[in-house]
Amino acid sequence: MIGVGLTLQPESAFLDLLDEVCRCEVDYFEVSPETLWWEDESGRLVDNGFHQRLQRLVKQTGKPVVGHGVGLSLSGADRRDAARRSRWLLRLAEDHQKLRFAWYTDHLGISAPGGQAVTLPLPIWQTPAAADRLHRRLRRLQQIIPLVGIENSVFYFTLGDPLDEPAFLTRALRGSGMHLLLDLHNVFTMAQNVGFSAQEYLRRIDLSRVIELHISGGTHSDASWLRSGRSLRLDSHDDAVPESVWELLDEVLPHCTGLRGITLERMEGTVGPADVPLIRAELARARLALRRHARMTPSP
Repeated sequence: MIGVGLTLQPESAFLDLLDEVCRCEVDYFEVSPETLWWEDESGRLVDNGFHQRLQRLVKQTGKPVVGHGVGLSLSGADRRDAARRSRWLLRLAEDHQKLRFAWYTDHLGISAPGGQAVTLPLPIWQTPAAADRLHRRLRRLQQIIPLVGIENSVFYFTLGDPLDEPAFLTRALRGSGMHLLLDLHNVFTMAQNVGFSAQEYLRRIDLSRVIELHISGGTHSDASWLRSGRSLRLDSHDDAVPESVWELLDEVLPHCTGLRGITLERMEGTVGPADVPLIRAELARARLALRRHARMTPSP
């Protein structure tokens, strides 16, 4: 077990406000590697200033780093994306040499349809062939970082029954060194938007595969965005963790036998001085949940 972590965002104001929190109140840092690069004229992905700042922070604190990407598009089937994915894997190998990721996860879905990167992953048909393709891509990633995984989805439209996702993930993550990043706010958000039981989803998940838990908050969309006037729950990482997510955390912790960390997510541009005490309190609450779970777990 590593403990409690915080996502680090590529924003100076975020890093300045939470510098003491990072140094004193978390056990590890989570970072999306692609936020630490820029593309030069030759197309090579090279370090930006935030990459250098993270390296300094890691050297000064000695704390582990967890990688969590958005854009590797591990579920993509389009051959036009192969070259981009290869460049990303080479860049991840360079980062792993510098940052020594404890593990690396990415999002379920397609983030570069037709080779064109999009902001958020798009849903996929969760077929056996798609699960096997994802499995092969994870095996390739394991040649760089031995512990890898996939985060459960948060989509705003679905292809098929969202309650089939746990079985899809079980097939894709078969074998050693493959894990699930269980994002509890994603489960909560999908349950609200699509209309299923979060508890039923979690009953179908192989919780022994969970290496990391994500907790975060969000808001609701403006009703004027949709013709129907419907407001959707957003996985926007811009608000307090809802009580419903804390309840889900308490439900799953006893069953996550391979868990190594709970990560609090907060998006850049959403943290001001008044938010720092809340983030501190949420980190402390997550740590308390871990300790309570440890006391309740019998010794082997």
